[in-house]
Amino acid sequence: MIERIWSGRSRLYWLLLPLSLLYGCITFLIRQSYRLGWRKRWRAPVPVVVVGNLTAGGNGKTPLVIWLVEQLQHRGYRVGVVSRGYGGKAERYPLLLEDNVTTAQAGDEPVLIFQRTGAPVAVAPRRREAVEALLSQHALDAVIADDGLQHYALARDVELVVVDGARRFGNGWWLPAGPMRERASRLASVDAVIVNGGVPRAGEIGMTLTAGMAVNLLSGETRPLNQLHDVVAMAGIGHPPRFFATLRDAGVSISREVAFADHQSYQPERLERLTRDADQPLLMTEKDAVKCRAFARHNWWYLPVDAVLSEPLATQLLVRLENVLNRNSKE
Repeated sequence: MIERIWSGRSRLYWLLLPLSLLYGCITFLIRQSYRLGWRKRWRAPVPVVVVGNLTAGGNGKTPLVIWLVEQLQHRGYRVGVVSRGYGGKAERYPLLLEDNVTTAQAGDEPVLIFQRTGAPVAVAPRRREAVEALLSQHALDAVIADDGLQHYALARDVELVVVDGARRFGNGWWLPAGPMRERASRLASVDAVIVNGGVPRAGEIGMTLTAGMAVNLLSGETRPLNQLHDVVAMAGIGHPPRFFATLRDAGVSISREVAFADHQSYQPERLERLTRDADQPLLMTEKDAVKCRAFARHNWWYLPVDAVLSEPLATQLLVRLENVLNRNSKE
């Protein structure tokens, strides 16, 4: 139902407009309070790159963060990542990730970024505390804030916004009548707009998610997707239909699609019941896999995806980031 409302296919959003207007007023006042200096931003001693979005739900921020970290690492920069850690609850914050930190403590996305990139990652509701924790333990050239666009208490040097190219901004209303955290006019003030799927507009950077080999959670074995048959596909991400479409486009034979809420926690018994027996493949996203490795079964697989950004705009973006990082090192 919420997808129909947010997409504009249902006029029930009219009932939610008073709450949306209240949400819009509050977010406007918060942003203005920082812009006018009524509330102070904290500026880190190293450049901060914020990756965020204007809408609720999954747009592809995490693959972009991983892409940015790997690209900067390849160029010799020391990069750390901070996150709110949605879906996790630690005994104390800030929490610096280590190999023994679980998704229940840190959230699924920070653990995924940590495992994929090897970069230092810290989690805290207040991003300043996370940045300070990183810098107390690591000599870094830059910090990337995962999903921090509306966290105005943290000053930023670069703002990148990820847009779902298929859904764009739905009916254009603020939450809860629509998907917007901020209005689309906010794009005029960011440094780059990255469009995940669909057709990017003038000045936007196109991004696609390319699927790799299916990976077995228990053994680490890899297989081409077309070697998995009669698959039960599951996804607990912001927009599960994107994952299912990726599998169909790759020619995967899917017997059942199961969508869970974003940041869903799992119990092994619940996932075991999704397949008819212990041999039918259960194929999930990598974000789900980081929560399931501790109790994985031999028929559980996940699909890693990598962000690919269109050229020449991707190279231009990296050049701009390097200029920011190099300028800071000379000051």
